[in-house]
Amino acid sequence: MKRNIRCALVAMFAIVCATVQAQDSEKMVYPQAEWSKAGDILMHTPGQELFNGVIHPSAGLFEDYFDVDKAADEHVGYIEMLEKNGIRVHTVMEILQEVGIDSLRELASNVLIYDISSIPDEDATAMENYRQDVLQKMSRNDLIRCILLQPTVKLSRTDNNTGYEAQYIQNPLMNLYFTRDQSITTPRGHIICSMNSSQRAPETQIIELCYNHLGLKPILRIEGDGRLEGGDYLPAGNVSFIGCGMRTNDEGIRQMLEADAFGHDTVVVVRDHKLWQMQMHLDTHFNIIDSNLCTMVRSRLEANPGDPEYGTCDIWARKPGTKQYSLWQQDQPFVEYIRSRGFEIIPIDEADELHYANNFLTIAPRHIMAVGGQSEQLQQRLADAGVTVEWIPLESLIDGYGAAHCMTQVLQRQAYDSATGINPASILDTRTRGTRAYRLDGTFATPATRGIIIENGIKKATR
Repeated sequence: MKRNIRCALVAMFAIVCATVQAQDSEKMVYPQAEWSKAGDILMHTPGQELFNGVIHPSAGLFEDYFDVDKAADEHVGYIEMLEKNGIRVHTVMEILQEVGIDSLRELASNVLIYDISSIPDEDATAMENYRQDVLQKMSRNDLIRCILLQPTVKLSRTDNNTGYEAQYIQNPLMNLYFTRDQSITTPRGHIICSMNSSQRAPETQIIELCYNHLGLKPILRIEGDGRLEGGDYLPAGNVSFIGCGMRTNDEGIRQMLEADAFGHDTVVVVRDHKLWQMQMHLDTHFNIIDSNLCTMVRSRLEANPGDPEYGTCDIWARKPGTKQYSLWQQDQPFVEYIRSRGFEIIPIDEADELHYANNFLTIAPRHIMAVGGQSEQLQQRLADAGVTVEWIPLESLIDGYGAAHCMTQVLQRQAYDSATGINPASILDTRTRGTRAYRLDGTFATPATRGIIIENGIKKATR
């Protein structure tokens, strides 16, 4: 019996060592392409802070009421599915349990408010000292509760007992579990966003604290009138897609371009003209599965010029080795641009769209994690395209207006072909088109193309 147990332990150790060696052999970097194999992901399993949001869903930026405990269970199950694929998941709560206590106390001090406006004669200095004394005595777990619940103690005088009574108001971070939004991760590093909704603004401080603890110091913070949210960003090999609409604005994108924060020589600004909450971010109506395969909701795929769903894009480009971008093309039909890059588009019908079918997470080429319960037609389309789908039960969590993609911030993916910025599979496809040449914006070059092109992975000039 003991011998069998010992043999089993030896075998398990050998498997673990082999797994570690395999992971070490795959160079992981900041994500360059949405379809590259995922390595590390940042997530937050929701807890008590969700409750205030679900009792008035609209004010909480949610679609409908959902069970807080069921939502947490679903989230834990999602993490387990990711980990079974060899992905390392870092959670916000785990990090908050590890960071220095002084960092936690500073963050809690920023959000714990003693409101003495109803007591004109109150000694403000004495009350601030009292607040700081309480903060110094708080345990780690209570400091975390303070950070997530953001309490305000509205004080008034009373002749009874301690001389004070209070109303307790909370502004909890109920949307924190959408860890896609507070930052974006480009090939250059992490950018701290500026949220469109003021109630979500404090979330960025927590995410920045997490990055610093992990040794991943952000390279830029969007400021002033700039607005940027992570659900609008998709890296695609040699190009960055960034949505501009409800949650991200031109000023936020301008700050990204000026800071050279995208890390790609071509940036495609996808303009949303519909401005609909159900499709608040780019990843709710367009998503990428592989270097030549993507999805798009059918209403946008088939829209005509003048329709609210008709998408256009502006293309910003720069010469390789330089930093300054210039507007290369403007108001281009987005669907045509996607097809010109060689993408096959899988349509998402309305019923599936409303069940967050488009908001999946790609964890490897043609391997996605998606919300379960989609139509047989969509399941067949994905199967026909050779896509491996792991269907996740997220029925409660999706009522928060987000799904598998929204709940994850991918910190690292397997290294892409950095020498050319082009996926070799998209340069040569012997089944259909043979060797292809590309312009610097990633679209196919023609014999009439003049300027710098990439052919067989090599940059060259045409005349």
